[in-house]
Amino acid sequence: MHLEEKTISAEKIYDGKIIEVTRDKVLLENKSEAYREVVHHTGGVCILPINQDNDVLFVKQFRYPFKEVLLEIPAGKREEGEDPKECGIRELKEEVGAESKNITYLGKLYPTVAYDTEIIYMYMAQDLSFGEQDLDEDEFLDVVKIPLSKAYEMVLNDEIPDAKTQIAILKAWAKLSN
Repeated sequence: MHLEEKTISAEKIYDGKIIEVTRDKVLLENKSEAYREVVHHTGGVCILPINQDNDVLFVKQFRYPFKEVLLEIPAGKREEGEDPKECGIRELKEEVGAESKNITYLGKLYPTVAYDTEIIYMYMAQDLSFGEQDLDEDEFLDVVKIPLSKAYEMVLNDEIPDAKTQIAILKAWAKLSN
């Protein structure tokens, strides 16, 4: 088949807490063989909380791979078989201590299509009420409020490098500006 690759074999080369990595042998359309390394991930969810003042509630946290503190929207890893919307509701409560009466699906994204199976489902949460955060034992973050209009400008000015946060802000901006 044109533009398709058939898996001949898959060898698990790493099995960790968050990811599994396989080295797959594939058959190409020209009948030659090649290898593909694939990171398998159960996926995640991000949720863009917008309060009654049209402020986005961000979380600032240290991201080890980049050795820096990043500004992101609440997000988390889906458990195997977990409903994406329920995961988003859980992450909103855990990270910012909020619940929402109005959750809108913003779509899904494939953050790294060349070697990763992760899918991130995006939501927007409005009509918020607040309680206590319920952070994981190894999770440390600050909640930051930024007006949606400023967040939109920050994305355009390359001040928010996180892909899921950028896309969710741009989609919400487009949806709410109509």
